Order: sequence, then C-alpha cells, then structure tokens
Amino acid sequence: MKKMLGLLAGIVVIAGTITAQKLKETAVPAAVKASFAKHFPGISAKWEKEDTHYEAGFRQNGKEMSALFDANGNLTETEVAIKISDLPAAVLQYIQKNHSGAKIKEASKITLADGTLHYEAEVNGRDLIFDANGNFIKAVKA
Repeated sequence: MKKMLGLLAGIVVIAGTITAQKLKETAVPAAVKASFAKHFPGISAKWEKEDTHYEAGFRQNGKEMSALFDANGNLTETEVAIKISDLPAAVLQYIQKNHSGAKIKEASKITLADGTLHYEAEVNGRDLIFDANGNFIKAVKA
C-alpha cells in the first residue's frame, strides 16, 4: 500500500509540472480558431494549451511549425523547426562552452508578433532561447 501511495504521489508531482495539455479542437475558443484560419488558411492543427495561451502544431510547406495565440486570438509567435546546423554560430558556441558534451535535441526559429527573431535549442530537457545574433536570453523547461 505504501508503494502504491508513493507511486501515486510521484505521478501527481510529475503531472503538476507539465504545463502544456492537449486539447480537442472543440475546446479551443472560436476567436483563436478564426485567427489561426486567417493566418494559416487550409491548414489543420493539433491543439495544446500552454498556461493561458493556445498552441497550434501543424506542417506547412513540409516544415514542422507551431503558432501561439492568446485567448483573444492574437497571434503572439510562430515557431519553425530548423536543422541544428542552421542555428547561428554564436548559439552553437554558447552551448559548447556552457553545456559541454550536451547534445542539441532539436532547434527552431521563433518569430514574435512584432517581428523579433529568436532561436531555440533544446538541450538537457531545457529550451535555451537566443536573440537573432545568437546571444543567450534565457532557459525554460522544455
């Protein structure tokens, strides 16, 4: 019984740390779906909720992408998967210096609503965020 309670407690702790949850399209606000359809006509998406935002995952022109919307349907950012070799040299140098021996699991290019460009590299279960020049900004849980 103690083992069962310990296992259950562990599951609750792990579940509490996960911020994104899959959503059925019917659970996505109409304003968000309308905005997605306007920005990405004819594309279907898989939806997740991240904190207060809605994330649409989809493929466009053969590329894995995602788009993040607030609850009012405002597009806040788009993310496109890129090859690790397409990351700026400064990003690769930062990771080599600060995460020696770590492997980059995946990389992406993020464009914020205002046009600001960021790069993201997933390393050791964390997303490392960089500016357009490859300068480190922050690390967040992947």
